Amino acid sequence: MEWHIRADLPIYAQLIFQIKLAIVSGEYLPGERLASVRELAMDAGVNPNTMQRALQELEREGMVYTQRTSGRFVTEDTKVIESAKKHLAEDRIKDFLEQMGRLGYPKEEILSLLKASIEEEKNNADMGM
Repeated sequence: MEWHIRADLPIYAQLIFQIKLAIVSGEYLPGERLASVRELAMDAGVNPNTMQRALQELEREGMVYTQRTSGRFVTEDTKVIESAKKHLAEDRIKDFLEQMGRLGYPKEEILSLLKASIEEEKNNADMGM
């Protein structure tokens, strides 16, 4: 997993988001064992306590679970994963709409821009671009 840590947000929140994104995108599969806290922390370049805090929050949310002697695993509950995926999408849409509103676009014009962009992308894909 490739980590992207920014200075403008709390690190543990970024870790939660990135692990959750890896789960909902299928990078981590349901039931898959996660690396140890130390391994994940070293890979991300963060303090193990920070990674532990992020994993505890993901466990509280039901995204991962712990088996006492075996480590942490991704939930096998696909409803939890789908719910998290929907929530992440809704957050992104809300952020996008707020940013476009700050640019002065009304919602109807945003929708027109999106439709045009999707159509352009579809045409480019059809042409093999």
